[in-house]
Amino acid sequence: MKSPKLAMLLAAALALTAAGCGDDDSGSKAANATPGAAGADAPVTISVGCQPPKSNPLERTAWDEDVAAFKKMHPNITIDSKDAFPCINPDTFQAKLAGGTMEDVFYVYYTDVKKIIAAGQAADISPYVSTVKRLNDLRPDVMSIFKEGDKIYGLPRNNYSMGLVYNRKLFTQAGLDPAAPPKTWAEVQAAAKKIAALGPGHVGFGEYSAGNTGGWHFAASLYARGGEMVGPDGKTAAFNSPEGKAVLENLKTMRWTDNSMGTKQLLQWEDLMRMMGGGKLGMMIGAPDVVQAVNNDFKGKFEDYGVTSMPEAKASLNGGDGYMINPKATPEKIKAAMLWLDFHELTPGQGQFNYARSKKQGRPVGLPIPDLYGDSAPGKEIVELRKANATVPVENFTPFVEGSGAIQNKLEPPKSQELYAILDVPMSAVLTRQDADIDKLLADAEAKANKVLAKSS
Repeated sequence: MKSPKLAMLLAAALALTAAGCGDDDSGSKAANATPGAAGADAPVTISVGCQPPKSNPLERTAWDEDVAAFKKMHPNITIDSKDAFPCINPDTFQAKLAGGTMEDVFYVYYTDVKKIIAAGQAADISPYVSTVKRLNDLRPDVMSIFKEGDKIYGLPRNNYSMGLVYNRKLFTQAGLDPAAPPKTWAEVQAAAKKIAALGPGHVGFGEYSAGNTGGWHFAASLYARGGEMVGPDGKTAAFNSPEGKAVLENLKTMRWTDNSMGTKQLLQWEDLMRMMGGGKLGMMIGAPDVVQAVNNDFKGKFEDYGVTSMPEAKASLNGGDGYMINPKATPEKIKAAMLWLDFHELTPGQGQFNYARSKKQGRPVGLPIPDLYGDSAPGKEIVELRKANATVPVENFTPFVEGSGAIQNKLEPPKSQELYAILDVPMSAVLTRQDADIDKLLADAEAKANKVLAKSS
Protein backbone atom coordinates (compact mmCIF):
# COMPACT_ATOMS: atom_id res chain seq x y z
CA MET A 1 0.00 0.00 0.00
CA LYS A 2 1.24 3.46 -0.80
CA SER A 3 0.24 6.47 1.22
CA PRO A 4 -3.31 5.56 2.35
CA LYS A 5 -4.67 9.00 1.41
CA LEU A 6 -3.14 8.83 -2.07
CA ALA A 7 -4.47 5.33 -2.57
CA MET A 8 -7.93 6.47 -1.48
CA LEU A 9 -7.89 9.34 -3.95
CA LEU A 10 -6.66 7.05 -6.66
CA ALA A 11 -9.36 4.53 -5.97
CA ALA A 12 -11.96 7.26 -6.32
CA ALA A 13 -10.39 8.49 -9.52
CA LEU A 14 -10.42 5.00 -10.94
CA ALA A 15 -14.19 4.51 -10.88
CA LEU A 16 -13.83 2.91 -14.26
CA THR A 17 -16.76 2.43 -16.60
CA ALA A 18 -17.32 0.00 -19.41
CA ALA A 19 -16.92 2.92 -21.77
CA GLY A 20 -13.37 3.48 -20.47
CA CYS A 21 -11.73 3.68 -23.85
CA GLY A 22 -14.74 4.67 -25.87
CA ASP A 23 -16.27 2.63 -28.66
CA ASP A 24 -13.20 2.78 -30.89
CA ASP A 25 -11.74 -0.73 -30.99
CA SER A 26 -8.79 0.19 -33.17
CA GLY A 27 -6.47 -0.12 -30.20
CA SER A 28 -7.45 -3.69 -29.37
CA LYS A 29 -7.21 -4.60 -33.05
CA ALA A 30 -3.70 -3.14 -33.15
CA ALA A 31 -2.65 -4.96 -30.01
CA ASN A 32 -3.96 -8.30 -31.27
CA ALA A 33 -2.51 -8.00 -34.74
CA THR A 34 0.04 -10.57 -35.86
CA PRO A 35 3.17 -10.02 -33.72
CA GLY A 36 5.53 -10.35 -36.65
CA ALA A 37 3.65 -8.04 -38.97
CA ALA A 38 6.48 -5.51 -39.33
CA GLY A 39 10.24 -5.77 -39.73
CA ALA A 40 12.06 -6.52 -36.46
CA ASP A 41 14.51 -3.67 -37.04
CA ALA A 42 12.01 -1.00 -38.06
CA PRO A 43 12.43 2.22 -36.01
CA VAL A 44 9.96 2.53 -33.16
CA THR A 45 9.51 5.00 -30.31
CA ILE A 46 7.73 4.14 -27.06
CA SER A 47 6.78 6.56 -24.31
CA VAL A 48 7.46 5.13 -20.85
CA GLY A 49 6.09 6.53 -17.60
CA CYS A 50 7.68 6.92 -14.18
CA GLN A 51 11.13 8.18 -15.06
CA PRO A 52 12.56 9.41 -11.72
CA PRO A 53 12.09 13.17 -11.37
CA LYS A 54 14.94 15.69 -11.41
CA SER A 55 14.46 16.06 -7.66
CA ASN A 56 15.82 12.50 -7.35
CA PRO A 57 19.11 12.93 -9.25
CA LEU A 58 20.72 9.60 -8.40
CA GLU A 59 17.83 7.46 -9.61
CA ARG A 60 17.32 9.75 -12.59
CA THR A 61 20.93 9.35 -13.61
CA ALA A 62 20.63 5.57 -13.34
CA TRP A 63 17.48 5.60 -15.48
CA ASP A 64 19.10 7.75 -18.17
CA GLU A 65 22.15 5.49 -18.21
CA ASP A 66 19.89 2.50 -18.71
CA VAL A 67 18.06 4.20 -21.57
CA ALA A 68 21.40 4.81 -23.28
CA ALA A 69 22.56 1.22 -22.68
CA PHE A 70 19.27 -0.14 -24.02
CA LYS A 71 19.62 2.02 -27.12
CA LYS A 72 22.99 0.41 -27.85
CA MET A 73 21.41 -3.03 -27.55
CA HIS A 74 18.40 -2.08 -29.68
CA PRO A 75 19.35 0.82 -31.99
CA ASN A 76 15.93 0.84 -33.64
CA ILE A 77 14.08 1.50 -30.34
CA THR A 78 13.83 4.97 -28.82
CA ILE A 79 12.65 5.38 -25.23
CA ASP A 80 10.68 8.59 -24.70
CA SER A 81 10.87 8.93 -20.91
CA LYS A 82 8.07 10.70 -19.04
CA ASP A 83 8.91 12.06 -15.59
CA ALA A 84 5.55 13.24 -14.28
CA PHE A 85 5.72 13.02 -10.50
CA PRO A 86 4.10 11.38 -8.69
CA CYS A 87 3.98 8.60 -11.26
CA ILE A 88 0.22 8.36 -10.76
CA ASN A 89 -1.79 11.52 -10.30
CA PRO A 90 -5.33 10.64 -9.16
CA ASP A 91 -6.67 13.82 -10.74
CA THR A 92 -5.47 12.92 -14.24
CA PHE A 93 -4.88 9.15 -14.32
CA GLN A 94 -8.39 8.11 -15.33
CA ALA A 95 -8.73 10.99 -17.76
CA LYS A 96 -5.50 9.95 -19.50
CA LEU A 97 -6.69 6.35 -19.74
CA ALA A 98 -10.12 7.26 -21.06
CA GLY A 99 -8.81 9.96 -23.38
CA GLY A 100 -6.11 7.83 -24.95
CA THR A 101 -3.27 10.14 -23.86
CA MET A 102 -1.66 7.65 -21.50
CA GLU A 103 1.95 6.63 -22.17
CA ASP A 104 2.55 3.57 -24.33
CA VAL A 105 4.04 1.89 -21.24
CA PHE A 106 2.24 3.17 -18.17
CA TYR A 107 2.81 2.69 -14.46
CA VAL A 108 0.14 1.12 -12.22
CA TYR A 109 -0.42 0.05 -8.63
CA TYR A 110 -1.43 -3.57 -8.08
CA THR A 111 -4.77 -2.48 -6.63
CA ASP A 112 -5.84 -0.90 -9.93
CA VAL A 113 -4.81 -3.63 -12.36
CA LYS A 114 -8.03 -5.67 -12.37
CA LYS A 115 -10.19 -2.58 -12.87
CA ILE A 116 -8.06 -1.47 -15.79
CA ILE A 117 -8.29 -4.91 -17.40
CA ALA A 118 -12.06 -5.04 -16.91
CA ALA A 119 -12.46 -1.66 -18.58
CA GLY A 120 -10.38 -2.69 -21.61
CA GLN A 121 -7.80 -0.04 -20.87
CA ALA A 122 -4.69 -2.22 -21.23
CA ALA A 123 -3.40 -4.33 -24.10
CA ASP A 124 -3.31 -8.11 -24.01
CA ILE A 125 0.44 -8.72 -24.19
CA SER A 126 0.23 -12.53 -24.22
CA PRO A 127 1.45 -12.85 -27.86
CA TYR A 128 4.56 -10.80 -27.05
CA VAL A 129 5.90 -12.04 -23.71
CA SER A 130 8.10 -14.74 -25.22
CA THR A 131 10.98 -12.21 -25.19
CA VAL A 132 10.71 -11.83 -21.40
CA LYS A 133 13.46 -14.29 -20.55
CA ARG A 134 12.56 -15.11 -16.94
CA LEU A 135 8.78 -14.86 -17.21
CA ASN A 136 8.22 -18.39 -15.92
CA ASP A 137 10.43 -17.72 -12.89
CA LEU A 138 8.35 -14.80 -11.62
CA ARG A 139 6.34 -15.51 -8.49
CA PRO A 140 2.99 -17.01 -9.57
CA ASP A 141 1.13 -14.91 -7.00
CA VAL A 142 2.70 -11.76 -8.43
CA MET A 143 2.00 -12.65 -12.05
CA SER A 144 -1.59 -13.57 -11.20
CA ILE A 145 -2.21 -9.88 -10.53
CA PHE A 146 -1.64 -9.13 -14.21
CA LYS A 147 -3.56 -12.11 -15.57
CA GLU A 148 -7.16 -12.63 -16.53
CA GLY A 149 -7.73 -16.23 -17.52
CA ASP A 150 -4.90 -17.23 -19.83
CA LYS A 151 -4.15 -13.67 -20.90
CA ILE A 152 -1.40 -11.40 -19.56
CA TYR A 153 -1.89 -7.65 -19.34
CA GLY A 154 1.22 -6.35 -17.61
CA LEU A 155 4.52 -7.04 -15.87
CA PRO A 156 5.60 -6.29 -12.30
CA ARG A 157 8.23 -3.81 -11.21
CA ASN A 158 7.98 -3.96 -7.43
CA ASN A 159 6.53 -6.43 -4.96
CA TYR A 160 6.62 -6.34 -1.20
CA SER A 161 4.99 -8.22 1.64
CA MET A 162 4.42 -7.33 5.26
CA GLY A 163 6.57 -8.43 8.16
CA LEU A 164 7.49 -7.43 11.69
CA VAL A 165 9.92 -4.51 11.90
CA TYR A 166 11.85 -4.36 15.17
CA ASN A 167 14.51 -2.32 16.95
CA ARG A 168 17.53 -4.59 17.42
CA LYS A 169 19.14 -2.15 19.83
CA LEU A 170 16.12 -2.21 22.15
CA PHE A 171 15.97 -6.00 21.91
CA THR A 172 19.52 -6.18 23.24
CA GLN A 173 18.79 -3.69 26.02
CA ALA A 174 15.74 -5.72 27.05
CA GLY A 175 17.70 -8.97 27.18
CA LEU A 176 16.21 -10.31 23.94
CA ASP A 177 18.19 -11.88 21.09
CA PRO A 178 17.92 -9.63 18.00
CA ALA A 179 19.00 -12.56 15.82
CA ALA A 180 15.98 -14.58 17.03
CA PRO A 181 12.95 -12.26 16.69
CA PRO A 182 9.42 -13.39 17.66
CA LYS A 183 7.76 -16.08 15.57
CA THR A 184 4.42 -16.16 17.39
CA TRP A 185 2.08 -13.50 18.75
CA ALA A 186 2.69 -14.84 22.25
CA GLU A 187 6.40 -14.13 21.74
CA VAL A 188 5.55 -10.66 20.43
CA GLN A 189 3.54 -9.99 23.60
CA ALA A 190 6.38 -11.20 25.83
CA ALA A 191 8.99 -9.14 23.98
CA ALA A 192 6.78 -6.03 24.01
CA LYS A 193 6.39 -6.25 27.80
CA LYS A 194 10.17 -6.42 28.30
CA ILE A 195 10.79 -3.45 26.01
CA ALA A 196 8.07 -1.35 27.64
CA ALA A 197 9.69 -2.12 31.00
CA LEU A 198 12.91 -0.36 29.93
CA GLY A 199 11.50 2.91 31.21
CA PRO A 200 9.30 5.93 30.50
CA GLY A 201 8.60 6.59 26.83
CA HIS A 202 9.42 3.06 25.70
CA VAL A 203 6.69 1.33 23.67
CA GLY A 204 6.92 -2.40 23.08
CA PHE A 205 4.59 -2.63 20.10
CA GLY A 206 2.99 0.15 18.08
CA GLU A 207 -0.08 0.01 15.87
CA TYR A 208 -2.07 2.29 13.59
CA SER A 209 -5.73 3.08 14.19
CA ALA A 210 -6.63 6.17 12.14
CA GLY A 211 -6.61 7.60 8.62
CA ASN A 212 -7.38 4.17 7.07
CA THR A 213 -4.03 2.86 8.33
CA GLY A 214 -5.67 0.95 11.17
CA GLY A 215 -7.87 -0.99 8.79
CA TRP A 216 -4.89 -1.60 6.53
CA HIS A 217 -2.93 -3.22 9.35
CA PHE A 218 -6.02 -5.10 10.55
CA ALA A 219 -6.06 -6.70 7.08
CA ALA A 220 -2.35 -7.54 7.31
CA SER A 221 -2.78 -9.23 10.70
CA LEU A 222 -5.97 -10.97 9.57
CA TYR A 223 -4.31 -12.45 6.48
CA ALA A 224 -1.38 -13.62 8.60
CA ARG A 225 -3.78 -15.53 10.85
CA GLY A 226 -5.42 -17.16 7.85
CA GLY A 227 -8.53 -14.98 7.72
CA GLU A 228 -10.18 -13.23 4.78
CA MET A 229 -11.38 -9.67 4.34
CA VAL A 230 -14.17 -10.54 1.90
CA GLY A 231 -15.96 -13.66 0.76
CA PRO A 232 -15.07 -15.53 -2.45
CA ASP A 233 -17.63 -13.59 -4.47
CA GLY A 234 -16.28 -10.24 -3.28
CA LYS A 235 -19.79 -9.12 -2.26
CA THR A 236 -19.78 -9.77 1.48
CA ALA A 237 -17.39 -9.10 4.34
CA ALA A 238 -15.60 -12.07 5.89
CA PHE A 239 -13.52 -10.43 8.63
CA ASN A 240 -16.07 -10.98 11.43
CA SER A 241 -14.45 -14.33 12.11
CA PRO A 242 -12.38 -16.08 14.77
CA GLU A 243 -9.26 -14.74 13.04
CA GLY A 244 -10.60 -11.17 13.03
CA LYS A 245 -11.55 -11.44 16.68
CA ALA A 246 -8.08 -12.75 17.52
CA VAL A 247 -6.47 -9.69 15.91
CA LEU A 248 -8.43 -7.32 18.14
CA GLU A 249 -8.14 -9.43 21.28
CA ASN A 250 -4.36 -9.53 20.89
CA LEU A 251 -4.16 -5.74 20.64
CA LYS A 252 -6.55 -5.26 23.54
CA THR A 253 -4.39 -7.50 25.73
CA MET A 254 -1.15 -5.72 24.86
CA ARG A 255 -2.76 -2.31 25.35
CA TRP A 256 -4.67 -2.81 28.60
CA THR A 257 -3.39 -5.97 30.33
CA ASP A 258 0.30 -5.75 29.43
CA ASN A 259 0.49 -1.95 29.09
CA SER A 260 3.10 -2.47 26.39
CA MET A 261 1.65 -0.21 23.67
CA GLY A 262 1.84 3.17 25.35
CA THR A 263 -1.00 5.56 26.05
CA LYS A 264 -0.80 7.62 22.86
CA GLN A 265 -3.09 6.06 20.27
CA LEU A 266 -5.00 7.00 17.08
CA LEU A 267 -1.65 6.81 15.30
CA GLN A 268 -1.14 7.13 11.56
CA TRP A 269 1.74 6.32 9.20
CA GLU A 270 4.17 9.08 10.13
CA ASP A 271 3.61 8.61 13.87
CA LEU A 272 5.10 5.12 14.00
CA MET A 273 7.89 6.10 11.63
CA ARG A 274 8.85 8.92 13.98
CA MET A 275 8.61 6.68 17.04
CA MET A 276 10.77 4.02 15.41
CA GLY A 277 13.32 6.62 14.31
CA GLY A 278 13.36 8.07 17.81
CA GLY A 279 14.63 4.77 19.18
CA LYS A 280 11.95 3.95 21.73
CA LEU A 281 9.52 1.79 19.72
CA GLY A 282 10.28 -1.91 19.85
CA MET A 283 8.12 -3.44 17.10
CA MET A 284 5.57 -2.65 14.42
CA ILE A 285 4.04 -4.30 11.37
CA GLY A 286 5.61 -3.14 8.12
CA ALA A 287 7.41 -4.03 4.91
CA PRO A 288 11.23 -3.87 4.78
CA ASP A 289 11.11 -0.44 3.16
CA VAL A 290 9.97 0.92 6.53
CA VAL A 291 13.61 0.66 7.62
CA GLN A 292 14.71 2.72 4.62
CA ALA A 293 12.11 5.41 5.42
CA VAL A 294 13.15 5.47 9.08
CA ASN A 295 16.81 5.82 8.07
CA ASN A 296 16.30 8.41 5.34
CA ASP A 297 13.55 10.57 6.81
CA PHE A 298 13.26 9.95 10.55
CA LYS A 299 16.86 9.97 11.84
CA GLY A 300 17.17 6.23 12.41
CA LYS A 301 20.18 4.08 11.52
CA PHE A 302 19.99 0.98 9.33
CA GLU A 303 22.11 -1.05 11.73
CA ASP A 304 19.63 -0.56 14.59
CA TYR A 305 16.70 -2.27 12.88
CA GLY A 306 15.70 -5.70 11.67
CA VAL A 307 12.74 -7.27 9.89
CA THR A 308 11.27 -10.72 10.27
CA SER A 309 8.23 -12.40 8.76
CA MET A 310 4.76 -11.88 10.18
CA PRO A 311 4.22 -14.01 13.30
CA GLU A 312 2.47 -17.32 12.62
CA ALA A 313 1.93 -16.17 9.04
CA LYS A 314 -0.32 -18.26 6.83
CA ALA A 315 -0.42 -15.49 4.20
CA SER A 316 0.90 -11.96 3.80
CA LEU A 317 -0.73 -8.78 2.60
CA ASN A 318 1.32 -7.59 -0.32
CA GLY A 319 1.49 -4.62 -2.59
CA GLY A 320 3.54 -3.24 -5.40
CA ASP A 321 3.44 -1.78 -8.86
CA GLY A 322 4.26 -2.53 -12.45
CA TYR A 323 3.62 -1.54 -16.03
CA MET A 324 0.78 -2.08 -18.47
CA ILE A 325 0.57 -1.23 -22.17
CA ASN A 326 -1.75 1.27 -23.81
CA PRO A 327 -4.37 -0.72 -25.77
CA LYS A 328 -3.80 1.56 -28.75
CA ALA A 329 -0.11 0.62 -28.96
CA THR A 330 0.93 -1.06 -32.20
CA PRO A 331 2.47 -4.57 -32.19
CA GLU A 332 5.87 -2.97 -32.80
CA LYS A 333 5.48 -0.75 -29.74
CA ILE A 334 4.39 -3.69 -27.59
CA LYS A 335 7.35 -5.78 -28.69
CA ALA A 336 9.69 -2.88 -27.90
CA ALA A 337 8.01 -2.45 -24.51
CA MET A 338 8.62 -6.10 -23.64
CA LEU A 339 12.31 -5.73 -24.41
CA TRP A 340 12.59 -2.59 -22.28
CA LEU A 341 10.70 -3.99 -19.30
CA ASP A 342 12.67 -7.22 -19.43
CA PHE A 343 15.91 -5.24 -19.40
CA HIS A 344 15.05 -2.54 -16.88
CA GLU A 345 12.73 -4.27 -14.42
CA LEU A 346 13.35 -8.01 -14.62
CA THR A 347 17.04 -8.75 -15.32
CA PRO A 348 19.42 -9.54 -12.41
CA GLY A 349 22.37 -7.15 -12.48
CA GLN A 350 20.68 -4.69 -14.86
CA GLY A 351 18.27 -1.78 -14.52
CA GLN A 352 16.69 -1.67 -11.10
CA PHE A 353 18.83 -4.66 -10.04
CA ASN A 354 22.15 -2.99 -10.95
CA TYR A 355 23.31 -3.02 -7.35
CA ALA A 356 26.95 -2.34 -8.21
CA ARG A 357 25.91 1.02 -9.63
CA SER A 358 23.60 1.76 -6.69
CA LYS A 359 26.46 1.10 -4.30
CA LYS A 360 28.76 3.36 -6.29
CA GLN A 361 26.11 6.10 -6.18
CA GLY A 362 25.81 5.79 -2.40
CA ARG A 363 22.26 4.45 -2.47
CA PRO A 364 21.21 1.79 0.08
CA VAL A 365 21.68 -1.79 -1.09
CA GLY A 366 20.67 -4.88 0.83
CA LEU A 367 16.96 -4.50 1.59
CA PRO A 368 15.04 -7.65 0.52
CA ILE A 369 12.81 -5.78 -1.91
CA PRO A 370 11.50 -6.02 -4.52
CA ASP A 371 10.68 -9.71 -4.29
CA LEU A 372 9.63 -10.63 -7.81
CA TYR A 373 11.17 -14.08 -8.16
CA GLY A 374 10.90 -15.73 -4.75
CA ASP A 375 13.25 -18.70 -4.38
CA SER A 376 13.69 -19.32 -8.12
CA ALA A 377 17.11 -19.14 -9.79
CA PRO A 378 16.82 -15.41 -10.71
CA GLY A 379 15.62 -14.71 -7.17
CA LYS A 380 18.69 -16.39 -5.70
CA GLU A 381 20.93 -14.53 -8.14
CA ILE A 382 19.42 -11.20 -7.08
CA VAL A 383 19.91 -12.06 -3.41
CA GLU A 384 23.58 -12.83 -4.05
CA LEU A 385 24.03 -9.57 -5.96
CA ARG A 386 22.49 -7.67 -3.04
CA LYS A 387 24.85 -9.33 -0.61
CA ALA A 388 27.90 -8.68 -2.78
CA ASN A 389 27.11 -4.96 -3.03
CA ALA A 390 25.41 -4.41 0.32
CA THR A 391 25.69 -1.04 2.02
CA VAL A 392 23.29 -1.98 4.82
CA PRO A 393 23.54 -4.99 7.17
CA VAL A 394 21.90 -7.75 5.14
CA GLU A 395 21.89 -10.11 8.12
CA ASN A 396 19.33 -7.86 9.81
CA PHE A 397 16.80 -8.90 7.17
CA THR A 398 17.67 -12.60 7.05
CA PRO A 399 14.75 -13.60 9.31
CA PHE A 400 12.35 -11.90 6.89
CA VAL A 401 13.88 -13.54 3.81
CA GLU A 402 13.93 -16.99 5.41
CA GLY A 403 10.48 -16.71 6.92
CA SER A 404 8.64 -15.05 4.03
CA GLY A 405 9.86 -17.06 1.06
CA ALA A 406 7.16 -19.70 1.23
CA ILE A 407 4.32 -17.47 2.46
CA GLN A 408 1.55 -16.84 -0.07
CA ASN A 409 1.07 -13.18 -0.89
CA LYS A 410 -2.46 -11.80 -1.00
CA LEU A 411 -3.68 -8.58 -2.55
CA GLU A 412 -5.60 -5.88 -0.76
CA PRO A 413 -9.36 -6.54 -0.84
CA PRO A 414 -11.82 -4.88 -3.23
CA LYS A 415 -12.98 -1.45 -2.05
CA SER A 416 -9.94 -1.56 0.19
CA GLN A 417 -9.89 2.08 1.27
CA GLU A 418 -13.57 2.06 2.20
CA LEU A 419 -13.10 -1.14 4.19
CA TYR A 420 -9.99 0.22 5.90
CA ALA A 421 -11.90 3.33 6.98
CA ILE A 422 -14.62 1.14 8.47
CA LEU A 423 -12.09 -1.03 10.31
CA ASP A 424 -10.30 1.99 11.77
CA VAL A 425 -13.25 2.10 14.17
CA PRO A 426 -12.72 -1.27 15.91
CA MET A 427 -8.96 -0.80 15.81
CA SER A 428 -9.17 2.58 17.53
CA ALA A 429 -11.82 1.36 19.96
CA VAL A 430 -9.77 -1.50 21.41
CA LEU A 431 -6.77 0.79 21.79
CA THR A 432 -8.61 3.68 23.44
CA ARG A 433 -11.40 1.99 25.44
CA GLN A 434 -10.68 -0.73 27.93
CA ASP A 435 -14.31 -1.86 27.85
CA ALA A 436 -14.49 -2.11 24.04
CA ASP A 437 -16.90 -4.86 22.95
CA ILE A 438 -15.04 -6.71 20.21
CA ASP A 439 -17.99 -8.81 19.05
CA LYS A 440 -20.20 -5.73 18.61
CA LEU A 441 -17.42 -3.76 16.93
CA LEU A 442 -16.88 -6.48 14.35
CA ALA A 443 -20.60 -6.97 13.78
CA ASP A 444 -21.13 -3.24 13.20
CA ALA A 445 -18.13 -3.09 10.87
CA GLU A 446 -19.41 -6.13 8.97
CA ALA A 447 -22.80 -4.51 8.39
CA LYS A 448 -21.20 -1.33 7.07
CA ALA A 449 -18.76 -3.23 4.89
CA ASN A 450 -21.53 -5.32 3.36
CA LYS A 451 -23.27 -2.13 2.24
CA VAL A 452 -20.08 -0.87 0.60
CA LEU A 453 -19.42 -4.18 -1.12
CA ALA A 454 -23.04 -4.48 -2.29
CA LYS A 455 -22.75 -1.14 -4.06
CA SER A 456 -19.66 -2.28 -5.93
CA SER A 457 -21.06 -5.64 -7.02
